[in-house]
Amino acid sequence: MAAILIIEDEAEMASGLKDTFEFDGHDIHIANNGKTGLDMALSNTYNLIILDVMLPEKSGFDVCKELRKTGDKTPIIMLTARQQEIDKVRGLELGADDYITKPFSVRELLARVKAVLRRYPENTHTDLKSIKIGELEIDFENYKAKSSNSKVDLSYKEFEILKFLFQHKNEVVSRDELLNKVWGYEIYPTSRTVDNFIAKIRKKIEKDPANPEHILTIYGIGYKLLE
Repeated sequence: MAAILIIEDEAEMASGLKDTFEFDGHDIHIANNGKTGLDMALSNTYNLIILDVMLPEKSGFDVCKELRKTGDKTPIIMLTARQQEIDKVRGLELGADDYITKPFSVRELLARVKAVLRRYPENTHTDLKSIKIGELEIDFENYKAKSSNSKVDLSYKEFEILKFLFQHKNEVVSRDELLNKVWGYEIYPTSRTVDNFIAKIRKKIEKDPANPEHILTIYGIGYKLLE
């Protein structure tokens, strides 16, 4: 049984999801606006959050962003009526674990919930608290980074990529490994996603992004992190 928080302002939708997940054996809690949902997420422990994008008082994007800023790692599945790819990318970059577009089948949502819960059975991540890569200092407890005492802005996914690479420093990490760990096999688009994120990270941490010293490309395979 998992404790699931559903943040959804459409009463009929929230009630239907509650019945569905309770029938599947889960403990369900509901918030009907973004502010209440954020407060509940911060003051309670959940195994999963199902988060609508279009919410009163605070959008789903803002809720997701603020949760990740606090270091909360509870898996999030975002729900939206939008179909633009940019919205999906935005949600994933802010730290959502999956994304499903309305209308959707209950069977599909249940499958996605089960997949996310399998990936995070206890919502536990590495206990790495802080690391240093060259001049870059990363604080994973507060999701902050700085270089030479200057703040470096990293997205949630960028933090997670660097964490995984650091866990495997001096080893070759394939694109598929990164996709599975950071995005999950069920939702990642293509391996090009990893390349794009690595390029962004290099611009922020390498002295010369075109000739990186810390994140090396291993052609045809993936990347290697050197401290």
